[in-house]
Amino acid sequence: MTTYKEIFGKYVQNFSSDPTSTDTEGQIYYNTTSGTFKTVLGNFGAWASGGSLITARRNLAGAGTQTAGLGFGGRTTVNVANTEEYDGITWSAGGNLNTARYTHAGCGTQTVALGFGGYTTVNSNATEEYDGTTWTAGGNLATARQSISGCGTQTVAAAFGGYTTFNVTDTEEYNGTSWTAGGNLTTARRVLSGVGLQTSALAFGGYTTAATNVTEEYDGTTWTTGGNMGTARYGMGSSGTQTSALGFGGNTTVITSATETYDGTSWATNNSMATARRVLAGAGTQTLALGFGGYTTANVANTEEFTRSTTQIILGSWSGGGSLSTARYALAGAGTQTVGLAFGGATTVNSNATEEYDGSTWTAGGNLGTARGSLAGCGLQTVAAAFGGYTTTPVNNTEEYDGTSWTAGGAMTTARRVLGGVGTQTSALGFGGYIDGTGVQSVTEEYNGTSWTAGGSLATARRALGGAGLQTVAAAFGGGLATGQTNITEEYDGTSWTASGNMNTSRVALAGAGTQTAGLAFGGITTVSVANTEEYNGTSWTNSGNLGTARYALAGAGTQTAGLAFGGYTTAVQSATEEYSGSSTSLNYRTLQ
Repeated sequence: MTTYKEIFGKYVQNFSSDPTSTDTEGQIYYNTTSGTFKTVLGNFGAWASGGSLITARRNLAGAGTQTAGLGFGGRTTVNVANTEEYDGITWSAGGNLNTARYTHAGCGTQTVALGFGGYTTVNSNATEEYDGTTWTAGGNLATARQSISGCGTQTVAAAFGGYTTFNVTDTEEYNGTSWTAGGNLTTARRVLSGVGLQTSALAFGGYTTAATNVTEEYDGTTWTTGGNMGTARYGMGSSGTQTSALGFGGNTTVITSATETYDGTSWATNNSMATARRVLAGAGTQTLALGFGGYTTANVANTEEFTRSTTQIILGSWSGGGSLSTARYALAGAGTQTVGLAFGGATTVNSNATEEYDGSTWTAGGNLGTARGSLAGCGLQTVAAAFGGYTTTPVNNTEEYDGTSWTAGGAMTTARRVLGGVGTQTSALGFGGYIDGTGVQSVTEEYNGTSWTAGGSLATARRALGGAGLQTVAAAFGGGLATGQTNITEEYDGTSWTASGNMNTSRVALAGAGTQTAGLAFGGITTVSVANTEEYNGTSWTNSGNLGTARYALAGAGTQTAGLAFGGYTTAVQSATEEYSGSSTSLNYRTLQ
């Protein structure tokens, strides 16, 4: 019998703790502390949020890659012809299909794609070719059908399965001009998934008289049975190749978020999608995949990105800290997790209280000169600034803190409340907010430690928004519009604001911390108080561990890896403080039986 040493050239090694080097991937070792044999897996991945589709829809088709994706057709309450292109951050409009349809199939790339089959008001045999701008007619399928699958390129494609008035086994091959008959599937089914090329295709899942887990492999002539999926389902998203495939989402007897990987022989369970859904689209590879659209209890626009590596993401988490002496909401914060500052806010009346945090306990500091709520703040515990807010009307007062007492600074040009604020005492930024009788604001002002001057206006006027960063490298996110709330993120370069990736959860009266490229958003209100926490990397937001106490109108301080949340409101005024430890990565360890 071949030994482990003969395979790897070394004996099984002993470690007192799990190794941290990716060089150990696939190798077996013995953990002397736990008394177990373990290995580092390289086949696990994680889903992270991407930019939302412009049009939420189901039964659409996909093509391309994770950073150059294509979504087209589908159904809202009617059939749609919309095409959208993904650049790894946001979706933008492309040229419309000539035939609006759904339950069709797609393959190819973002600029050289193919769409075929589907349903209009009848089964369709239409084929269309996309050049990155416009769809033009290609050769028709021999068999018009819906709920079809396919794979390949624009000029060398395969179409298989689907539904006419019954499930079919038909396979057809495309040469860039016309379709010809190929070998039939072994199992007739519809709403199946497919990946690969015309001469090395993979078909899996689908619906017969129930969800199936059947997998079949195609060599360009004949379909043969492959390893069954762990979860029988239909309406999945898919990506990859015949020997390296990914299947995600779909329907069993319920909608699922389950994800599985195929290695050419067998399927293995992987980390689930954040949003369970069916009849979604997929694109990309097994290691860099894209899942978008679909249906939950309604059509969704959500996009998720899958990345597989030897490491896994460990979500950040909140733990309890010392409570504020004075419970309050609509307060401001500054400083760090272990040297924090809380000031202003409201109890049943506006407060001028200031408290200093040492990582465990809040103690009284010098009172603000003007008691007020809905103010903004920035800086450090001993060098802070407070500005704007509300007494009986919006105010423009600025005050500066030296670690002992507050003194008057230069007045803002525009008096307003529930504005955002970031920066330092001598280089502050105030943006957005609300003026009674006027409404939400886009105004931005910059402070130099003496006076405020106008900066570039927000593209989207809003109030009670979150912020992170410094005066010349800031991020503004979420907040309230004239009606409702938003998930919009904008970045400031010291002159102007530009759009960036949207938050996953639209909300108002949230808190923020960190920097423009490592931001943190937490809490807020949708129609109810939320505990949602998201981390920002300068491009996109990723969901992380929730606050222990869902609340809004809270304050924040610190960084993305060491954040601080305090005060706020749920059904009552809050004094709770929570400390955040940011997300991290770890190797995928597996204990062997």
